[in-house]
Amino acid sequence: MHTAPAQVQAVLEALPRAAIVQSGDEQVIAVNRRFTDMFGLDAAGVAHTPGAPLGPVVAAVCATFAERPAWVVDTAHAIAARRVHRTAEILLTDGRTIRRDVEPLYDADRNLLGSLWTAEDVTEEKRRAHALERDNRTLAELASQRNEFVALASHSLRTPLASVISFCELLADPVSGPLTAEQREFLDAVHRNARRMERVITTLMETTVMRAPQLNLEFGAVDVPRMLTHAVLDRIATTEAAGVFVVLDASPGPPLHGDELRLEHVLANLLENAAKFTPPGGTVTVTAAPDGDHWTVDVADTGIGVPEDYREEIFSGFVRAPNAENGGFAGTGLGLALSRDIVRRHGGDLTVADAPDGEGGAVFTVRLPVTGPHPAPAPSPGAAAP
Repeated sequence: MHTAPAQVQAVLEALPRAAIVQSGDEQVIAVNRRFTDMFGLDAAGVAHTPGAPLGPVVAAVCATFAERPAWVVDTAHAIAARRVHRTAEILLTDGRTIRRDVEPLYDADRNLLGSLWTAEDVTEEKRRAHALERDNRTLAELASQRNEFVALASHSLRTPLASVISFCELLADPVSGPLTAEQREFLDAVHRNARRMERVITTLMETTVMRAPQLNLEFGAVDVPRMLTHAVLDRIATTEAAGVFVVLDASPGPPLHGDELRLEHVLANLLENAAKFTPPGGTVTVTAAPDGDHWTVDVADTGIGVPEDYREEIFSGFVRAPNAENGGFAGTGLGLALSRDIVRRHGGDLTVADAPDGEGGAVFTVRLPVTGPHPAPAPSPGAAAP
């Protein structure tokens, strides 16, 4: 080679990998300290100075392999094809794993000068990868067990709860006989809390179903302004009871390819949250407009807002912002997690930010692609064609 040995040695020592350069006649040109340390060449008494034969070096290296894949396997083919040859990772007898490459070296006229071999210790990388894989399996198993438990508990609670609600309504019926004011107050409290428990159970069951990987959404053409109008009207009783005024401003636009029932669930959840966290006399403003190849829907309120540190946390499930938790607001912390999951299955996203007026409150933004997710999910069995 035309480069001075000292310069070659300096280059090799600067490399972050173990390296050795061989000549075309299989002699050592240069080897760096990482290489001799990795394979214990000094301890083995193997000559590796410039001009030393390559054979004993290769033999010493191969002696460290737990299994003996040839260090030089397919090298001739790699050099002939004028390409980099990468081997599989190699396990050493001491438990380490290395990754090895060989790069043919040519002069300006493409005459073969030799080869550059490099190796790196990937033991820690493999350990982390295996640990991550193991942890992911464990998390998947725990998630499956959690979903099974939630589904079982929800189904087990739903039947007796339905009986409690039915008997409350039966006792409240004048046909069942008169009630004192105190008895009616107690009965109303039982009925109200039973309904609250029913909503919690429904949310738990819906979350379990929606997060099942095999769930298919039923996609079709969705008229966004009409869907929003229905969602607002269906929540009139809730918003009026909370003393909150709702404003809807939906611009016309193209139909959205989506599952209307699931998207209505998202809007219902956002409206109910806005009403719950907005004090009486406040306002909830729902705006929707096409934006290029997306629809954007904003649900803004004048309520307590969401602290910046919790604007991702609240979408993870069973997490509530401190101001909601400390303020005595009822809830499980599952509604937003379920809503974001539905939106993302449509190829969109659900985010939260401060209300734009700077006077408190939050704005939840739903962005959905007009054409649905890509690639589009397969239609549910038995679903009607759009």
